[in-house]
Amino acid sequence: MTQQTLSRPRLRRALIALAAVPLFAAPNAFAWSHLGHWLVGDLAQGQLTPAARQQVALLLKDEPTPTLAGVASWADEMRSSGSELARKSAKWHYVDLDPNRCDYEPQRMCPDGDCVINAIDVQRKILSDTTQPLEVRRDALKFLVHFIGDVHQPLHAGSRQDAEGHTDAGGNKYQISLRTAVTPQSRNDKQRAPGGPLGTNLHAVWDYYELESAVLPPDDYAAKLRQAGVPLPTPETLGTPAEWAVESCKGINTQGIYPLDDDGQWQHKIGGGYLDAKRPYAEARIRIAAGRLAEVLNETLK
Repeated sequence: MTQQTLSRPRLRRALIALAAVPLFAAPNAFAWSHLGHWLVGDLAQGQLTPAARQQVALLLKDEPTPTLAGVASWADEMRSSGSELARKSAKWHYVDLDPNRCDYEPQRMCPDGDCVINAIDVQRKILSDTTQPLEVRRDALKFLVHFIGDVHQPLHAGSRQDAEGHTDAGGNKYQISLRTAVTPQSRNDKQRAPGGPLGTNLHAVWDYYELESAVLPPDDYAAKLRQAGVPLPTPETLGTPAEWAVESCKGINTQGIYPLDDDGQWQHKIGGGYLDAKRPYAEARIRIAAGRLAEVLNETLK
């Protein structure tokens, strides 16, 4: 998919349409929202070996909900704490690959190791080191549950770029007028007319609205995905975090994450048709993430 150029009349109509709704770009990217991360953790829990399950229970014994699902959103929730760890980990949730190439260049795309690819590797090493204090290994486990979910969300692995190399921050700057019956993610939109257009961005569509629009209770959703199958790789087929990110990045174009109209121009007004069409891919990414998370923990905690 290459950058499209709007004609002046088409660009003017698009701007007028977008001006009719309040638009915002979320300053912080949260992959899959609470529901998506919960699903990754819940599905992975059922794939753990007895040894890994025992170690997870030991590490999470003091958590309010001592399960992988229960801690899956911790890495997002703690970002508002203002702590040093929250500040330090802000860039560990994503990596910006170019969807037209999807090649990973560590020095340019992960400077100082501050990206989701390196974060997964580092936290796995910490988790495997039994000389580390329990609370340090506990945090590493919680980070791993979250980051493996993050790297499987396409817009946490790639950002569309213009000719000058400017990115749209994983769709955060790609504004969307969305029609959906789903409760708005932003408190600013709680007062909109039911079913009316909602101003949001493409990243939020994939973080939140894509899965929420299935309108299923978490347990029922997990049962549905479990029935579809959670692919558990072997150590030989597990792959690396860099390979997972490249895989997610490639999905941006192959799955048409950026919507196009009938004329092949970038579309900024979407509704239930888009959400329904893309949801099977989103659900597949959740299932794949869960299987890989389980295998990482089975190998690391054996």
